[in-house]
Amino acid sequence: MNNRNINKAWPVLKRQVKGLHIPWLENMVNQNHLKRDPFRVLISCILSLRTQDKTTGEASERLFDLAPDVSTMSGLSVKKIEKAIYPVGFYRVKAERIKELCKVLINEYGSQVPDNIDELLKLKGVGRKTANLVVTLGYEKPGICVDTHVHRITNRWGYVNTKTPDKTEFALRKSLPKKYWLEINGLLVAFGQGLCKPVSPLCSQCSIYAYCERVGVQKHR
Repeated sequence: MNNRNINKAWPVLKRQVKGLHIPWLENMVNQNHLKRDPFRVLISCILSLRTQDKTTGEASERLFDLAPDVSTMSGLSVKKIEKAIYPVGFYRVKAERIKELCKVLINEYGSQVPDNIDELLKLKGVGRKTANLVVTLGYEKPGICVDTHVHRITNRWGYVNTKTPDKTEFALRKSLPKKYWLEINGLLVAFGQGLCKPVSPLCSQCSIYAYCERVGVQKHR
């Protein structure tokens, strides 16, 4: 797949994804009654690691009901955070991290979440995936969040040829038109979970099958 085909496939992909499950975090920032809040995006990303989407959403809502902003959350005890976010994966570690993170944001960043990748990466527990999600979903600034779905699918398309998500991010920054940067993670997470599965993808149901090189696909349905 090249950029000419990307431009043809993208609107078709968007139409198909409308019928699939959209990640909770994407829905959260697009709800009319919620402001696009970088702090909520950051905390939800931390909770989402090694945790199913539904569990992340429920835990995030419980925590934000108790503490909607960094100042309020910093006043919660670690035990209270643990209780609110259970049963997310590694909930005790994440509760400690959230408490520490709030302190750093207040003391070093004036209670504001940084709006650039380099500063976000200085925060403990924040990797490139989370940093890019905060920038794109929290601030609507250019970034490319690459998780396992984006990495797998763009390689499967033959659009990139990379071995790790980080390398995929940098390859996409060079080749993918910027108009698609903000959308790619949400689209491909839904697409990857619903159709373009890791093993035996549902190619017979895929609307962009004609554009895909199916690199590494040995069996499909």
